[in-house]
Amino acid sequence: MFDSIYSAIVTPSQFFIMAAVSLVTGFLYSWLMSFRVCSRKRFFIVVAMIPFIVAAVITFVNGNIGAGVAIGGAFSLIRFRSAQGSSDEIATILIAMGSGIAFGMGYIGYGIVILISLAVLFTFFSVLPIFEHKGMAQDRLLKITIPESLEYADVFDEIFEHYLKHYENAGVKTTGMGSMFRLSYKIQMKAPEEEKAFIDELRTKNGNLEISILPYTEQQNQL
Repeated sequence: MFDSIYSAIVTPSQFFIMAAVSLVTGFLYSWLMSFRVCSRKRFFIVVAMIPFIVAAVITFVNGNIGAGVAIGGAFSLIRFRSAQGSSDEIATILIAMGSGIAFGMGYIGYGIVILISLAVLFTFFSVLPIFEHKGMAQDRLLKITIPESLEYADVFDEIFEHYLKHYENAGVKTTGMGSMFRLSYKIQMKAPEEEKAFIDELRTKNGNLEISILPYTEQQNQL
């Protein structure tokens, strides 16, 4: 089961065995991952097909360096035509591609083990209470839109001192064709139940422009 099914020349029967196993296992893997990864139905359909797609490419390249370089260039273009996904989605795709390499080299058993065992491990680690730091869970991303005329250096300091346990400047950017600024802060509330009162006081300073408080992640802070 763990030996390659391919001979020196890949026969149609060997290829179709690989295709059937990789597609069936891919759909089972995608179904298992759908319980822990929040994404759209189309994402899981694509993930289910990735093992076979990668396996087919590996099979057809079959040691041809020129073809391998061309395929690598084609795959690299997909990255620049696609929106960046979450860490869960990226991990899901990488696992599927890793198994596809095993399937493409004829190692059916290893491909099945990679897909199913990693799907189970991903689910298992997701439900364990590990890597959850309470301090980081309290971090929030505050975004305040202000008019261009407002001097923002210390205009909110008094409000921050009253409501926040900790805050730090996370960046400034222009918005509204340069007519406004958007300030970003990494914050921790002293009392989460006072969030509305906190926002109301900020509105008196920023002219009632947009204010948002979101869970803090580095990815969100780049938006």
